[in-house]
Amino acid sequence: MSHPNSQLIDEAQALLPFTIALRRKIHRRPELGLHLPETRKAVLEALDGFDLEIQESVATSGLVATLRGTRPGPTLLLRGDMDALPMPEDNELEFRSEVEGTMHACGHDAHTAMLAGAISLLDRHRNELSGNVKFMFQPGEEGHFGARIMLEEGLLDDVDAAFAIHIFPMLPVGMVSTKPGPFFASADEFEIEVRGQGGHASMPHASRDPIPAACEMVQAMQTFVTRRIQPFDPVVVTVATVNAGTTTNVIPEVAHISGTIRAFSDASRELAWEGIDRVARGVAVAHELEVDVRIERGYPVTVNHEGFTRFALETARDLLGAERAVEQREPSMGAEDWSYVLRRVPGCMVILGVRPDDGRGAPCHSNRMVLNEDGMAIGTALHAKIALRYLDATDRQFA
Repeated sequence: MSHPNSQLIDEAQALLPFTIALRRKIHRRPELGLHLPETRKAVLEALDGFDLEIQESVATSGLVATLRGTRPGPTLLLRGDMDALPMPEDNELEFRSEVEGTMHACGHDAHTAMLAGAISLLDRHRNELSGNVKFMFQPGEEGHFGARIMLEEGLLDDVDAAFAIHIFPMLPVGMVSTKPGPFFASADEFEIEVRGQGGHASMPHASRDPIPAACEMVQAMQTFVTRRIQPFDPVVVTVATVNAGTTTNVIPEVAHISGTIRAFSDASRELAWEGIDRVARGVAVAHELEVDVRIERGYPVTVNHEGFTRFALETARDLLGAERAVEQREPSMGAEDWSYVLRRVPGCMVILGVRPDDGRGAPCHSNRMVLNEDGMAIGTALHAKIALRYLDATDRQFA
């Protein structure tokens, strides 16, 4: 049978001081990448005293805590990422970052704290679990492939389904949104080096100027996206840097272009790779220049499983009310390494609103991003509700 929702939210509210304290502790001492010794220590201290099986990653600071139910059944994975961003914090908070040039601007501190809160909450209801819950504390989400590494290490084996929450400071506190299918885009980077022959700016005919060709490549890349890729399977190609030259009377030998590629399917993603390479090489040949094209493949498309996403939305509506759990119309051009997990097992990610009370939320990755910590109680309760319902042998809505 379904778990009483008001009780679950009340219990999560009672745990809020614990959740907030852990979040602020992590926020003060943000760490980057795959190795987060202080963060992992804070998590392990928070989990001390619970009956858990702990597996620690060898290659990273990641860890997995397994809570076993009292009866056999499937295993659900819940995830919280732990790493920060290499950027300054410009908020006047008592717990603002103490590490220069490093900030939790994407809410991973809250993700980690909500996951620890969910352990405490589910530990109280262990006898209702027909199966197990694995809690994935993951480093290296911000471009370091942390989820993929933990998968390769076997830390996430024997998982049947997976669920994750990402906070969003522009959405009203306690609101939940998601959608089936593509949810976040793939994210790749490209770099193009155009090489010619330098010379005097007053005599361009005596050199081979890479700058006009580089400009032509930028324009041609925008054109091929609109003419060669199907508009209902969109791609974004953004040239973010163009660098060449040192002064006004010198034609440089080299020009550099770099940018990002975002797509919502593997097919369009590959078309974008091929198109950028073809355009750059074609323009270079036309101008008698040399060119090197490098495409660094990043995270794949994050695809929410149809059935599990419907289950998650129904569960959120049951917990919060229909008006507070909505299906969003469009995916996001952001990217997530949660995509690697969803390629292994059915599951989904949802967005949780944590907009400040004054209504003036700054977006994720802003140097002034703050969140409404009251929303973390909703995230903790939702993690627990998803697990209780998924592992309830009498009321399993998705298997």
